[in-house]
Amino acid sequence: MSPPSLLILYGSQTGTAQDTAERIGRQAKRRWLKVRVEALDNYNVANLISESLVVFVCATTGQGDPPDNMKKFWRFIFRKSLPAGSLCRLDCAVLGLGDSSYPKFNFVAKKLHKRLVQLGASTLLPLGLADDQHDLGPDGVIDPWLTAFWDRVLALYPPSGGLDPLGEDELLPPRFVFHFLDDVTENLTIQSEVMDTEKLRPPSQVHPFMARVVSNQRVTHASHFQDVRLIEFDITGSNIQYSAGDVVVIHPKNCSEDVEQVCQMLRLDPTRRFMLRPAEGETVPARLPQLCTLGYLLESFLDIGSVPRRSFFELLFCFATNKLEKEKLMEFCSAEGQEDLYAYCNRPRRTAIEVLADFPHTAADLTVDYLLDLFPEIQPRSFSIASSLLAHPNRIHILLAVVKYKTRLQKPRKGLCSTWLASLDPTQGEVHVPLWVKKGLLRFPSDPASAVIMVGPGTGVAPFRSALQERLAQDKSGNVLFFGCRSSSKDFYCRHEWEEMERAGQLTLFTAFSRDQEDKIYVQHRVKEQAALLWDLITNSNGHFYIAGNAKDMPTAVCDALKEAFQSEGGVSASQAEDMFNTMERTGRFQSETWA
Repeated sequence: MSPPSLLILYGSQTGTAQDTAERIGRQAKRRWLKVRVEALDNYNVANLISESLVVFVCATTGQGDPPDNMKKFWRFIFRKSLPAGSLCRLDCAVLGLGDSSYPKFNFVAKKLHKRLVQLGASTLLPLGLADDQHDLGPDGVIDPWLTAFWDRVLALYPPSGGLDPLGEDELLPPRFVFHFLDDVTENLTIQSEVMDTEKLRPPSQVHPFMARVVSNQRVTHASHFQDVRLIEFDITGSNIQYSAGDVVVIHPKNCSEDVEQVCQMLRLDPTRRFMLRPAEGETVPARLPQLCTLGYLLESFLDIGSVPRRSFFELLFCFATNKLEKEKLMEFCSAEGQEDLYAYCNRPRRTAIEVLADFPHTAADLTVDYLLDLFPEIQPRSFSIASSLLAHPNRIHILLAVVKYKTRLQKPRKGLCSTWLASLDPTQGEVHVPLWVKKGLLRFPSDPASAVIMVGPGTGVAPFRSALQERLAQDKSGNVLFFGCRSSSKDFYCRHEWEEMERAGQLTLFTAFSRDQEDKIYVQHRVKEQAALLWDLITNSNGHFYIAGNAKDMPTAVCDALKEAFQSEGGVSASQAEDMFNTMERTGRFQSETWA
């Protein structure tokens, strides 16, 4: 039987699932298979009934939600009108990427796998459940799963002519070829036309709105270890509308020092202009200008300062000619060398730039056509909006914690987006940020009689600032906020706003300052103390309960405290309290937005 075309569809939020899908695509090419790799929402799902071999690579986000680039597919595949045997011609496999520290570990992959079987698809092998918590990271599961997958596929569809797979050190053609242009006048003319066209489109990931930074204010004490900013953007003329609970998405940029270092190592001229010519089956990324400079590509598109994935080392290995560097790269690419690779790269959070510096001979041999194969695209960052249009017309506020930490490496690790945003100083001239808005996970009740109970420690308070501004502008009462931080004097964000609302009788505020006394006090302790109030609000005022913040321990502890309140104040059993909580969650009266 001749091998069919392999289709690899991915749902990816941070780029990891996309990287894994592209890795499977490269392995398919080495096995002489014709292959396509697409995001699920870019694929015409109506064609799925005529496919014969598909791999689904799916991440899980939030509280068991599908990634943004597979939501249309998700709605379609779960239509009740789809016939039970509609995918009877399909051989498929599902690989999930998740984190077992979350309650709904790999929920999307599990649910998709079950649905495909319901629709008649044949699964080639058991569902793969990669786990960030594995000792070797996701590859600890992905590697053996892929070995089993290729054994199964090649048994069913052996390569024609008995061709052996290409070696891992054989360089595959690049996904794009750079065509450099030296006619500056031509470049500027076409660039202008592209920009004029973009102005007509609503803000989106491909065409974000360039919002002016109005203010960038530190809201933690100068002596506090954590730098947190309240940043205000002007969105006048954007036609952006948003409600409490919505999210602003921002495209960050690499710092100029990193761009200069990459240009030096790879001998690139940042002013050179080019057009991309895609290989068969590829499309030029829509976010790149038709005519682009290498400087723009490295500053605004390629994630040159991220911790590189295994695919980065696999490509370096293909270019390596220096004996010592090639041996080390071969080890990092092997299944046996994954523990060493994790210790070298992931544990200390070593960046791609630092890796290139450690392999200077190989870096010098890299060619420009492989830049988009080597570095992933910068992923946009999402922030809960911390303001209301009713209180701040034509403005968006965010509450931003600047990421900076130490590892065993001498240079501190820094978050790309938070470091870039914190560096923007509107007092030194106009600065703009590319952004757009999307619906968030939190929805607040329209009924003015419904009470709202919000638990938002740290920057988790951001969506509740938006909700409170919106509700106060609509004269809605019954507002309760539990806020927690380390110290009342150092990181009590928006303190004066909360206290003013409290004095005006618009807010009931409970605070937990974990380091202001010998015993640590957290928001869950305050929730437990207010069991009688919460029971009254939930049973007599149609109370809605919300949690936002770090996903590690806080959400579970707060939920447990709420269930204990049901037992102590409502006189119900533990199982009845659990049922009450589940009913609240199912009906939207309990909602959460948490992140790692």
